Amino acid sequence: MIRSVYPGRVLYSTVTANSLMQKLDEFRTSEQNPVNHDRTALSRFYTVPVEVYRQIFAHRGVPKNFEKQVKTFNECCLMVRQPAVEIMEHLQRNDFDRPVNRFVLYGEDGAGKSLTLTHLLHYGYQQQYVLVHVPWVPNWMRRGLGTDNVRTIDGATDLPLVGAAWLVHFKRQNGPLLNRLGLTVSSDYVWSKRETTPAGSSLVGLVEHGIRRAKFASDIIAALLHELKLHSCSGQVKTMVMIDGFNAFFHPDTRIPFANPFLDITRNDWTNGVCVLTVDRLAQIEHWTSSCLPKSLLHREGFEHLDPFVPIRVDSYNEAEYESCIQYYLDRKWIQEHKPGFNEELKLLSCRNPFQLMRLCSSL
Repeated sequence: MIRSVYPGRVLYSTVTANSLMQKLDEFRTSEQNPVNHDRTALSRFYTVPVEVYRQIFAHRGVPKNFEKQVKTFNECCLMVRQPAVEIMEHLQRNDFDRPVNRFVLYGEDGAGKSLTLTHLLHYGYQQQYVLVHVPWVPNWMRRGLGTDNVRTIDGATDLPLVGAAWLVHFKRQNGPLLNRLGLTVSSDYVWSKRETTPAGSSLVGLVEHGIRRAKFASDIIAALLHELKLHSCSGQVKTMVMIDGFNAFFHPDTRIPFANPFLDITRNDWTNGVCVLTVDRLAQIEHWTSSCLPKSLLHREGFEHLDPFVPIRVDSYNEAEYESCIQYYLDRKWIQEHKPGFNEELKLLSCRNPFQLMRLCSSL
């Protein structure tokens, strides 16, 4: 029995999938460390170790739909694709004494921008970068829980609980590395008459204070990112900034105080780091546009903020990537047998778009 691409229909076939099954050993790469991924591994899947997945993807580090697939398949497998490898090649020959490079991933909806970011997040973790990762900016703009007015900024709204949740995410990803490095704060920070963080305190302690006292989370995020820029410029650490849906920051009605530190750290006024950002039509809270190009999605303010940057287009699957994905689904027994033309039917209906293919092959 096979799963049909049409809702509510189950097709039966006695035709086996031997023609595809014989290639199942070709869709995986034996190299599980993303640091060693190059063009020879393109179009192949690799498995993220369970302990790494739990550390860096525990708090929505991967797209929600893909997270469901990870639970279903009981493994996190990512495809090695051209955009990720291209950025890795840039980083391998990059001069980190120069101002940070900003890479902007763009492309059609569902083409794989977020999963490319996930692959690069694993790469940064293996390379001992401090990760400044925002899984999906629009989540901050659409949530109304835990809001609070900010007295110092007229009309602005703070999200202390969201800020504290991000600090939990940051600590989970970077806690062990920060403890090994022993990074400290460079100056005194005063949060209230009774609460201060003196110079020389650990950076981890600063993060933990923001988690315990969500009231100060936004200010602590600003202090944290400022300190990371200083430590990076002094050569004590390398920092990788990764923000999905970056164009949501430039919505005309968006005024969230802890957005400012993330805008500040994406400027090119510091060294020993890199910024990898995505722009997405789905991140447009309003004013939807038909174009997926960075200039259209970032608007004038966002484009000038990032200029100059390196645009990296993420396209739908090519033929090799599509066949590899089908083989992976066969291996996971997510699709089983097929009737003549079933493979072509999926290809035409999905237009080889990764998200559409995943949706068409999902459970009924």
